[in-house]
Amino acid sequence: MAIDFDAVITNPRLRQLFAEQEERRKAYPPESNLLPHETFWRDHQVWLQKRGYMLRPRYHPDWVPSSLSRSKKGIIGPEDACVAVKGHLLDARKISTGEKVMLKRILKSQHPYEVDIHKYLTTGGLASHPQNHCAPLYEVLQSPYDEDVVLLVLPLYRKFHSPSFVTVGEIVEFFRQIFKASPKVFSFTFPLLTIRYLQGLRFIHQCGVAHRDCGYMNIMMDPRDLYPDGFHPMSQILDAAWTPALAKHSTRTRAPVKYYFIDFGISCAFDPADTEPLAIPIRAGDKSAPDFTDDSLIPINPFPTDVYYIGNLIRMDIMEVQYMCLYGVDCVHLRQDVQQYRRIDFMGPLIEDMVQADPTKRPNMDVVVERFEYIRRSLPWWKLRRRLRLREEDGAPILSFVRDVRQFFHTLCDIVMSHSAIPTCK
Repeated sequence: MAIDFDAVITNPRLRQLFAEQEERRKAYPPESNLLPHETFWRDHQVWLQKRGYMLRPRYHPDWVPSSLSRSKKGIIGPEDACVAVKGHLLDARKISTGEKVMLKRILKSQHPYEVDIHKYLTTGGLASHPQNHCAPLYEVLQSPYDEDVVLLVLPLYRKFHSPSFVTVGEIVEFFRQIFKASPKVFSFTFPLLTIRYLQGLRFIHQCGVAHRDCGYMNIMMDPRDLYPDGFHPMSQILDAAWTPALAKHSTRTRAPVKYYFIDFGISCAFDPADTEPLAIPIRAGDKSAPDFTDDSLIPINPFPTDVYYIGNLIRMDIMEVQYMCLYGVDCVHLRQDVQQYRRIDFMGPLIEDMVQADPTKRPNMDVVVERFEYIRRSLPWWKLRRRLRLREEDGAPILSFVRDVRQFFHTLCDIVMSHSAIPTCK
């Protein structure tokens, strides 16, 4: 008997989530074999357990699928019906500590420098410093069955925008972390290199590394303080126990977060003293960069392309787009010439320069940092405390007013509790 979602579930996000899950179960019922991209994890489950990492029951060799009966397993169905969306990524639990991690499978033949560059950016003096915004690399595991396959053990993070930003100050702190220099300057000695501690993309560039794919998909955040009770790794809208309840979270103002760059699969490294770094171009997740010509074998400077990617992320994924996040991935990605967030027009001139068609006219990250710092210092406290209006509120003044009033009282509480208008992570 079909479930009447409208009658049972009132939250529209949950209703759409469960409807999507129902369609997925019809296409891939758990009574059938695992999907082709999942068999890799089943074949490695015993070995991974010996190495200290436990996969969910679905990927155990002796897995017996649970019943599909919702009357027995609840309205969202059994957890082992949850299919891994991306074959090269899977969550796991570290047996010794209980910490949830993310395993990433890479082929060394396709990404020969990913491990080396990731280690370079996250080891030595950089690894423990709070200004490092490259995701930690816990461990690298060599597959015992395929010499070309290695597994990266990474923290379990969330997309940078989930949950939504609430105040102007919260989104200003996001901008600060992804490309701004640290207020404090330190020096350290690295092999063949002496640099300063810097944050975000500027830090990566100062290390002589061009990310080359620093777009929407590859900026995450550490959600541990924001989601103290956790969330389900495959359906991050749900709580960790796989119930119909939404995962409970605080706000970034009350639980500041740290943002991280991930995925150095197509990154390239240069001598930081090289004044004319050139590399064969490769298209990343953001296909809109105007830097690429028809002849893809002509080397270009990849650093201005990184500047474009970050600028375009802010332009398209924050100022002009609406997201719906279900299953922990993008189910809807609508690029429209309207803002998702209002009240951040102060970023417009800088972003326009960062996405200029001519790469030579774009500011480098040093200039971006300098201009952003001027913008940040010019914002009064009351503006930083203001609520970010969503695109959906256009033409709905009553809804907008109600949300403004509600946020006003939240802001009073934040001020009384001495929460900073720009919530910097300690």
